[in-house]
Amino acid sequence: MIVWTITNQKGGVGKTTTTVTLGGLLAQQGKRVVLIDMDPQASMSFYFGIDSEALSFSVYDIFSAGSDITKDTILGCLCTTKLESLFVLPASMSLATLDRSMGTQGGMGLILKKALALIKDDFDYILIDCPPVLGVLMVNAVAASDKIIIPTQTEFLALKGLQRMIRTLDIMATSQKREFEHVILPTMFDKRFKAGTQAYRTLCRDYPGQVWESVIPVDTRFRDASQVQLPPSVFNRRARGVFAYHNFLLQMQANEVKFHA
Repeated sequence: MIVWTITNQKGGVGKTTTTVTLGGLLAQQGKRVVLIDMDPQASMSFYFGIDSEALSFSVYDIFSAGSDITKDTILGCLCTTKLESLFVLPASMSLATLDRSMGTQGGMGLILKKALALIKDDFDYILIDCPPVLGVLMVNAVAASDKIIIPTQTEFLALKGLQRMIRTLDIMATSQKREFEHVILPTMFDKRFKAGTQAYRTLCRDYPGQVWESVIPVDTRFRDASQVQLPPSVFNRRARGVFAYHNFLLQMQANEVKFHA
């Protein structure tokens, strides 16, 4: 089982779109995939028509169970989607209380990693959609990951959030004595605007060898796909945004991500 965490310490950069699109593409390959919604706002859950506040279970149950978590508990929290092999572990507003209620407890940063180990033989991929806030949820998601994808909107305000995210990875690498392999994924690129092109150039200049060689373009079909609660690749497989994500996915699967020089 492979775990990818999609994260950035800035909202609105395309984390949920990235998670859903990659998840849909993987499911269409025949992979068994779980998308984990770690954001208390539950945007990804709502994307698939899941009203997490109406459910009696969510990813919060994994944290509340702690070391007592079982495989059956995790599987019982999964929601189905319109794709047979794509599942969602929904979020809930109660996740927002974790830092206050459990943040000081020892071992809290590894709860998700230990839980996912229980289902490693049942699924091929786990994709984790993170909140844009450093705390117990993001720490757990990063610690559980094999690779980290950092979607970064190609505009200057997004570069500040990226700076904080890279600093967080450095701090966690020191504390956990491991390197976190990551790739910066430029998103929402619009070549018609000079500001976007300049932001992209700055991104590549400031983070050499970390930025994917291409970009995810602005594509209105992403929004259209969300309205019908389908991954973009199912809604319109020929969309230019889907094509870009597909190329990125193939490189990730081959472990041969090509970076901007």
